[in-house]
Amino acid sequence: MRTAWLFAFPTTTILRPSRISPSSRKLSTLAMSKHLVVDPFCFRQFSENDASKSYKGTVFTQSIKEFEEIVNQRYKEEDLKDGYASFCKHIFIENDFTDARVNVLPISKDNEHLVRTQYQARNDKELPVLQRFIPLELIGGTEKLPVAKYIDLILYSREQIRKENESLGNDPGEETAPWGIVSIKTQDVDFELPMNPITIMRNCLGQEHGGSGVPLDRAAYQESVKYWKDNVVVS
Repeated sequence: MRTAWLFAFPTTTILRPSRISPSSRKLSTLAMSKHLVVDPFCFRQFSENDASKSYKGTVFTQSIKEFEEIVNQRYKEEDLKDGYASFCKHIFIENDFTDARVNVLPISKDNEHLVRTQYQARNDKELPVLQRFIPLELIGGTEKLPVAKYIDLILYSREQIRKENESLGNDPGEETAPWGIVSIKTQDVDFELPMNPITIMRNCLGQEHGGSGVPLDRAAYQESVKYWKDNVVVS
């Protein structure tokens, strides 16, 4: 199952970039073959989709079509970075076309009392797992978070997306683009941040439970714990 990396959040406040920059509208009118398309699982990260109203992660105000055009213009095969499994890749793009904010903060004495936990599932076919987060409203809103320097596009191969749709009884569709964008992270570094430990565990579940059926990588899990014991999602 798509991991989404931002994990499962409560359903109130939404992190929303207000608008795209004018420069991002200077898009090529030439027809091009898409390498990347936004997967339906990721539609909730765009304000044009109703699911964005209850999504707790970053929501982009430009259309899915416009976003796809921008990222395809910047796509280079050599920029693909390995993800947690052979079917998963990352591409890191400079965030010069949105004012999307980061949504992970270091845990400090000033904010540790704000940390909350809640069992959440991202859809009705996933098993709920325990999440840790700081509610956005408790830090004073989106404006208190810094604008992200980079956007991390998490990609799944077309073959993997078809397999997961079939296992869940969903229509695999007719899309042929080789990579589907299943999640979009906003961050200040151009490399992959460790996946949350509970997300690593969930990925080890069968696809029918919302996982990907991949074996647990003990070293990756330990690196995840090392990072997330000192950091927390803001949602």
